[in-house]
Amino acid sequence: MADIDILKAEVKKLNAKATQAKMDLHDLSEELPTNWEKILEVAQTAHDAHAKLMAARKALADATPA
Repeated sequence: MADIDILKAEVKKLNAKATQAKMDLHDLSEELPTNWEKILEVAQTAHDAHAKLMAARKALADATPA
């Protein structure tokens, strides 16, 4: 059960990071064409954050008894 609690905490932490990355990407899009040079960097950060979140959610689902 402790492992599931650890996974839940990890998902919560990663969800916060992914949400922040999404907001950063949104903010950047509203400022365009200012800072257009940062598009790839900010998008990659958002992509990576969401990929980690999806992997953690899958790990939690796999660890949770049906």
